[in-house]
This record gives sequence, C-alpha cells and structure tokens, in this order.
Amino acid sequence: MNSAPSPHDGGTPLAPTRPLLARTVAELRTLSARLLEEGAVGGTPRRLALVPTMGALHEGHGHLVRAARAANDVVVVSVFVNPLQFDDPADYDRYPRTLDADLELLDDAGADIVFAPEESEVYPDGPPLVRLSSGKLGEKFEGASRPGHFDGMLAVVAQLLHHAGPPPLAPVPVEYSAYFGQKDAQQLAIVRRMVADLAYPVRIHAVPIVRSPEGLALSSRNRFLSPEQAEAALVLSRALFLLRDRAQAHEPLMVDDAEALIASQPLVDLDYLEVVDPDTLEPLAFNCRETPFTGTALVLVAARVGNVRLIDNMPLGDS
Repeated sequence: MNSAPSPHDGGTPLAPTRPLLARTVAELRTLSARLLEEGAVGGTPRRLALVPTMGALHEGHGHLVRAARAANDVVVVSVFVNPLQFDDPADYDRYPRTLDADLELLDDAGADIVFAPEESEVYPDGPPLVRLSSGKLGEKFEGASRPGHFDGMLAVVAQLLHHAGPPPLAPVPVEYSAYFGQKDAQQLAIVRRMVADLAYPVRIHAVPIVRSPEGLALSSRNRFLSPEQAEAALVLSRALFLLRDRAQAHEPLMVDDAEALIASQPLVDLDYLEVVDPDTLEPLAFNCRETPFTGTALVLVAARVGNVRLIDNMPLGDS
C-alpha cells in the first residue's frame, strides 16, 4: 500500500506495505472500508478508484494505476482472467497468470488493494444465466472477430464495479471512479455506455495509451512477438501518427495512404483501419479523403503479425 499521505485529506501516512491481497468480495469490502476510514478527516469525501485488469501486467497497467493513485485516496486493482471473454478455451488456458510479478508492479505503482478472486467467487453458480448485451457497439470491429467477447467483458465489469465500489454503510462519504486504458477503445466506449444506461454511480476515466520509445502500443500480447515481428508491427503506429498529423493540420486524412503504408509491410496482415465517432463507433466516411478534417474522431486499427493479433487507436482533433 502506498505510504504517502493522501493528496486530498492531509491525513497521517499509513505504514508502508505491499498491496493488501483480497481473494473474496467480503475481504475486499472489509479492507476497503478500513482504508477509507483510516485516512478520513471530518466529513470530507474520500476518493476510491478501481482499475480492472486481467493480470499479466506491464508498464501500461502501471501507468493506469499511477493515474488512479495521483487522484484518489484508496486504489483497488482487480486481477481476474475472465473466461467469458474467450471464445477459444485454449486461449483462456494460455493466458499468462503472473500474480507474484503483478503484485510487484502494483506495489511500485501505488495500489492499495489487489482483488484477485477465483472463478468460483465471481461466478459461484457457473456462467451467469442473465447477462448484459453490448448491442451494436459490441458487434463490430473486435466484436466481429470475437463474437460474445464484449458481452463477457460486461458480465465481469458490471460485477467488479459493484464489488469494488463504496462498501455498504461506508463510514465516510465516498467519490467513486474507475480507470480504463484508451488502448482498448471499443471496450471503453461500451463500458461508458453501460454506466450511462444503467446509471452506475461511478465516473469512468480514460488513460492515454503508453507506447514503447519506438511507438508500439504496450500490450500483454507483445511478449509473443519475435524481434523481427515487433519491428514490423511499428507500421501500425506510424499509420496512426500519419493520420493524427493530417488531422492536426486540418488536411484531408486520405486514409488510403495509411492503409497502403501498412500493406507495404509483408509481416503485417491488416484486419481493419477505420475512422469513427469516439462515442458511437460509427464510421465517419466524410472527412476521410478529399475534405479537410475538422471536429473529432477516433482511428481504430487491428492487424495480425504472425499469430499475434494487435489493436491500436489514435484520437483525432480534440477528442
């Protein structure tokens, strides 16, 4: 647990320790209530944050946690490999489980509590019979290649937002936020819509993509790339930066040029490159070619490099 005093309440620093580990919802709520109460000053609201992850953490996740740490009094990070997000059981079995290494990274980043439940804690009666639907937002792009992925994501995020929220009968007023990476832009848009549609009492924060010095978006999947493939994958960010620069100059985007740039790299097989509305993910066909770019948009790209599927994105304009 981070030992620095809260930036908001001027409370006494707590004794330094590595993140407290909760395996059950009851443990999570007990620890959260204790930490919220320990630093309370009068009736000043405490700030509680959740950072949901599936583990196998890298510096991009560390950036997420540090963003939450800078603005909140208590930071909870969940580590749970959600089986409902995998359409291939072999992919689920292959997904790295690195809790010890994750705890070290989260200690450095300043997490207070790590919620790492077993599957039986999250789904005690097996896969849920009643589920949320991601609707049209979840049917396109990544949803088209991974049917049911976003419905499975919502099943667990809805639970995590509930379990990690202000404990019942919280001893102090609590302001609640959750932090998601901009890298999974489609997931972020779907979570925001769920929170709005279901009136969840939580504020969703998007944290910008963390990239390698060369420009590759950090991802747990990057570990499966050979050095040659990692070099080839840089063409994705180069294509995105090309479109960003044209948008900033209010020039026509000429998306065909970005597609041609990716096609010039034989090790990269492009799935899609699309300029969309950041909220609805609907394509913005105008602004893309002959007319000068104005307004805001989001470029989404996905490609396969060898056997590794990579996604990336870039906000355009003021989005």
